[in-house]
Amino acid sequence: MTVPINKRKSEHIKIALNEQVTGENISTGFDQIRFIHNALPEINFDEIDMSTNFFGQGRKTPFLISSMTGGAEFAETINRNLAIAAEEKGWVLALGSTRALIESQEYRTSFQVRKYAPTTPIIANLGAVQLNYGFGTDECKQIIDITEADSLVLHLNSIQEVIQPEGNLNFKNLLMKIERLCSELGVPIGVKEVGWGIDGVTAKRLCDVGISFIDVAGAGGTSWSQVEKFRSKDSVKSKAAETFSEWGIPTSECIKSVREYIENQPVIASGGMHTGLDAAKAIALGADMTGFGRSILKEATQSVEDVLEVMETKELELQMTMFAIGAASIKELKSTNRLKMDIY
Repeated sequence: MTVPINKRKSEHIKIALNEQVTGENISTGFDQIRFIHNALPEINFDEIDMSTNFFGQGRKTPFLISSMTGGAEFAETINRNLAIAAEEKGWVLALGSTRALIESQEYRTSFQVRKYAPTTPIIANLGAVQLNYGFGTDECKQIIDITEADSLVLHLNSIQEVIQPEGNLNFKNLLMKIERLCSELGVPIGVKEVGWGIDGVTAKRLCDVGISFIDVAGAGGTSWSQVEKFRSKDSVKSKAAETFSEWGIPTSECIKSVREYIENQPVIASGGMHTGLDAAKAIALGADMTGFGRSILKEATQSVEDVLEVMETKELELQMTMFAIGAASIKELKSTNRLKMDIY
């Protein structure tokens, strides 16, 4: 029996909050990368500039709230708290999958957060595979109109779809349909993984057909095969999900690989990002923005104040890292020669 989409989204949130949903051995790779400390940075901490630009919009920091939820019972509270905090701190906000928004009006308001974040860049989100299951340009335009989003990201989640009881498994001809959508939608379209990573060759194929940004969403954080394992009542699929708990391209490797193949499109680093130090490493490797997801989910269920506190902590960690290596701006962080990569 197919589980209603809103119930599925609620289950995802509860599992992500309460279960072990990361691999035991695979990591982002950031633990094997370190900065060389600069004891004499010759910059003023209070003058460090963490600002950046995202599609022509100035942002206070290179931080993004990654796609997490929507269309579920308590998703409205989560997204409201995230939107208010994003507006105050100048972060970009990505919504969870908006498929539910088209298929049911019951929890549509959980995606309608523009009133809380009038100046925040908002990214709507849809599974790319839905382009093979009835979604096209018209539906995507509806998503943009209803959410008042500035752009759309299509997520790639093939392994999750296999384990998920309601999975859609036809990934044929998606590149062609993505190309058509890029030419017709009228807003920037990005592509993201959901925790297994995007390599440089795949990123180039996507950008060659019109994709405007890549979110690598690498391995080392939440494993959606693990999340679906906790939902599955199929013992065969549960065992298979466990096999893939260590699968994927570590986030740090994704960034390096993607940057080797694409130069002009923004690269977002997400997947196991926990601290501002992680973010600094990602930016030094070549990312333009860094996304945080499950590391702020618990706070988002509580209050705006809790979200703001964890956001401020990550900002301070980034600023401290920049101070400790003598990087006065994001541009200088990108070009630092103080990154030691033990894995390469």
